[in-house]
Amino acid sequence: MTDPAYQRLGLPVTASPYTVLRAAVRALHPDTRAVRGFRTARKRFYRQMLCAHTARQAAGDTPNG
Repeated sequence: MTDPAYQRLGLPVTASPYTVLRAAVRALHPDTRAVRGFRTARKRFYRQMLCAHTARQAAGDTPNG
């Protein structure tokens, strides 16, 4: 099962990890990106998006975007 937050990014399976990161950064509210205390949570979110993308590529899902 794919993470709902990752599905909202709407990325194709062929997207590069850098593209996934850029989309994840844009998905966060600007206020969330600005708070220094949320740095650990932001990094965890980015790692989760990269892991979900890697899992989707390994599963061989069809592109959707």
